[in-house]
Amino acid sequence: MLVFSEQNLVLFSVPKTGSTAMEVALKPWADIAFYKQRKHTPVGRYQRKIAPFLRDAFGLEPETLAVIRTPLEHLRSWYRYRASTLDVDFDGFVQAIISPTPPDWAHIGSQLNFLTDRHGTLGITHLFAYEAQPAMREWISTRMGEDVTFKPQNISPPAPTTISPQTIAAFGSAYAAEIALHARVTAANGHLVTPR
Repeated sequence: MLVFSEQNLVLFSVPKTGSTAMEVALKPWADIAFYKQRKHTPVGRYQRKIAPFLRDAFGLEPETLAVIRTPLEHLRSWYRYRASTLDVDFDGFVQAIISPTPPDWAHIGSQLNFLTDRHGTLGITHLFAYEAQPAMREWISTRMGEDVTFKPQNISPPAPTTISPQTIAAFGSAYAAEIALHARVTAANGHLVTPR
């Protein structure tokens, strides 16, 4: 997570959405950077802990920025990241994630829970689709007042990600709300703006 006081903006680092590349590129403009356990601070915790601190200490009430990836591709990225330590194929990985009692290695959280508060309300002012990279880079460059280029970081090795129609159907049911949110962002030309 990065805080930009001049731009009145906070960048959320949603896991497996290119957040490290964004942070590396944007760090020169940041006044505050959260790393390690606080790097991937979700909306709920931000609203409870960090937003009040920014307001009280610095008089900031910034807009927020985050990225959401196609939900199934998001799981594919997680699988590639963990595949070398797993004795399960991608189909089994997805089944484990959506099961009522996932094993520890299948606890990856969800983009939807990361981006919403405890009431299920979206807490991001500017939500970009991962697949809309040109639009996102153009918007960020305009906001920073300088051309910004993202260079790939933390690329996981390739791994097969075949999935059965039955598992896709089950995933679609379990992740319906997250799929719908990504569809809203896509329908907004890859940039969903939510009034604060």
